[in-house]
Formats: sequence, C-alpha cells, structure tokens
Amino acid sequence: MSNLTRPEAQSHAAAAGHPWSRFVAIGDSFTEGIGDPDPESPGGHRGWADRVAEELARGHEDFAYANLAIRGRLLQQIIDEQIEPALALQPDLISICAGGNDVIRPRADPDALAEKIDRAVTRLAASGATIVLFTAPDFGGTPLIGSVRGKAAIYNENLRTVAARHDAVVADMWALRQLKAPQMWAPDRLHFSPLGHHTIAAMVLDSLNVEHSLQPEAPKPLPPKRWRTARTEDLVWARQHLAPWVLRRLRHQSSGDGILPKRPAAGPFFGPGMPPGTAG
Repeated sequence: MSNLTRPEAQSHAAAAGHPWSRFVAIGDSFTEGIGDPDPESPGGHRGWADRVAEELARGHEDFAYANLAIRGRLLQQIIDEQIEPALALQPDLISICAGGNDVIRPRADPDALAEKIDRAVTRLAASGATIVLFTAPDFGGTPLIGSVRGKAAIYNENLRTVAARHDAVVADMWALRQLKAPQMWAPDRLHFSPLGHHTIAAMVLDSLNVEHSLQPEAPKPLPPKRWRTARTEDLVWARQHLAPWVLRRLRHQSSGDGILPKRPAAGPFFGPGMPPGTAG
C-alpha cells in the first residue's frame, strides 16, 4: 500500500511508470461508465475508469482493478455502500466522484455535501492510498442540468479545499474545456459519450503524471442544423430521456435500483491496454 504524498507519488509515477498496484473506483453512473457502451466490458459499459485501468496495467503484471460504482447513487449512498467495501480491497489508488446526482436536485446544499465528502475522503485517506477527487464539469449550456451551474461551481471550490486538506489529486473536469463540445455527451445529454470518457481518462492520467497512450481526439464539427431539425431532436430527447428521468424522481426510484457493481473484486485487468500474451 502506498504511503507516498501526492507530490511524491506523482514524481515516482513520472520516473518509474507509476507506483500503484491496486486501483478501486467508487461513485455513480459517471464512474460506472454509462454513455460508453461496450458489450465486451463487464456490465456492458467501458467508461473513463476502465480506460485509466487499461493504461495503468501496462507493464504491471500484478496490477488489479475494481469498480464499485453504481448509476443513480447519491453521495450518502456511495458513502454507506462503497467506502468500506473499497477499503476492504486494500487499494493503493482510490478514485471518488460523488455528489453530482445530489447537486442537480433543487434543494441541494453544496456546503453540506462538501462536509459529507470531506468525511468520506478522511476515511479513505487514512488507508494511505492516493485519492483522486473529481470536480464537476461545467454544465453551462447543457439541457436540464445547466441551471445548477452555480451550485456546481460552489461545490467544486469546496472539493478543492477538501483535496488540499487530504493531499488528494484533483481530476479537474471543470477546467476541461473540451467537454463543452456536444460530441462529448451521450444522446441522453446527461452522461458522457465514448469520446468524452476517453478525454476524461487522458486528463486523469495526466493529473496522476502517468505517461499513457491515449491521444487527444478532437470531435469533428457538427453540420449546421435547421431550426425545425433542432426542435425535433429536442422533442425526441425529452420523450426518450427527460420524461423517464422526471418520472423516476417523482416515484423516488433510481436508475441503479437492482444494479450490482460491475467489477466488485480487485482482479487483473485484461483489456486493450494489456501487452499481448500477458493474459496467459
């Protein structure tokens, strides 16, 4: 288990590949990988965390990865359901992205949420593992959740304070201007597309100061749309994605009801990031 401080870990990562041997990711749909469908991946989704694990596994035969994230989870649910199972896996690298599903709710208090996540990070950091903490992306211009941009900004500033207090690595999605492009978002306009997950994975690895093979992928410009086409797409989106989301809120249901973690145990990661032949 790593007892390195953040600067020491990042310096070590640059000098010797990276110092981590066991990565556990916790959180909600973002970390589960929703928006990045892949029938070859457990649970049918790949996502940024799988992509990061693929890169961290390069040249590290004993590297292990678990993903306990479940879509729809609120911050308190992540704390109650995932913190202790994550620590039981004895990781030396833990990522936590939580609070996004709380912030978009009308009565959410970003200061109260920050107090909760501070306690969670305190517990995680006590293990000696390196902690990666995510800021929320800039929702400006995004349908449905763009109205909470101010609350998200306050929450992010609180998260930076939490990260500084616990010497955590900040994966700064707010500063990732590429996420402004529509192609970075999935058709539901709530989750990231494969390109978005790819871009975020590269940012996380850069934040950890880990050399990687993920190349920047610039989205192709979208063709101009007629007003009628844009409105038709908005109506289809509202029917297919917005209405079900609203109904779940009214019924106090979650998209994660009945869903189990896609990678509950920390095991070897055999994916495209692994050198040929290592699976044998």
